[in-house]
Amino acid sequence: MLENVHWLGHDSFRFDGSVTVYVDPWKLPTGQPPADVILVTHDHFDHLSLPDIKAVAGPGTVVVGPASVTSQVEGMSTVTVAPGESTEAAGVAVEAVPAYNLDKFREPGVPFHPREAGYVGYVFTLDGVRYYHAGDTDAVPEMREVRCDVALLPVSGTYVMTHDEACGACDMVTAAVAVPMHYGDIVGDAGDAEAFRAGCSLPVTLLPLEGG
Repeated sequence: MLENVHWLGHDSFRFDGSVTVYVDPWKLPTGQPPADVILVTHDHFDHLSLPDIKAVAGPGTVVVGPASVTSQVEGMSTVTVAPGESTEAAGVAVEAVPAYNLDKFREPGVPFHPREAGYVGYVFTLDGVRYYHAGDTDAVPEMREVRCDVALLPVSGTYVMTHDEACGACDMVTAAVAVPMHYGDIVGDAGDAEAFRAGCSLPVTLLPLEGG
């Protein structure tokens, strides 16, 4: 189930199968295969990287994201989604899940990821496997509605949920296995991932960093 999942650092992943799906490509290692679908969770620089998108884009690549993302992507096919919406790209069923902060603030009363900004995570189905990439978020109530095989959850704290809060998120989602992300660059380290593995109620796999 995880043999086709490649962690490219931070929140960036590649999923191989009948089509190739990237989520939040940023600081990509060289030599990556072309994308059929690129899912972008929000417009912060470490998630929406136009140079990285262009590096793996081909003539048929579809970029999916909230309006703050797709409005910046030029010369490519785009699909705009809002939290709670579903779509399909290159045969991949995609559901946009709300992603926002409950208690992570850049200044009093101003969250890093406001709910009203319309940022998202994604549940998408590739070759019969349902993946949930949570994006930059806290453990929000909408996670209780997530049904997936693989849950990729941020664990660093500061801008997203802490490893302890991510353990709580594992009790909310329905998943077979969890994978930590959002560590090792900008904020968070391997200790956060290990603490998540130790405390999570689900089986946890730490994916190796590829090409970093």
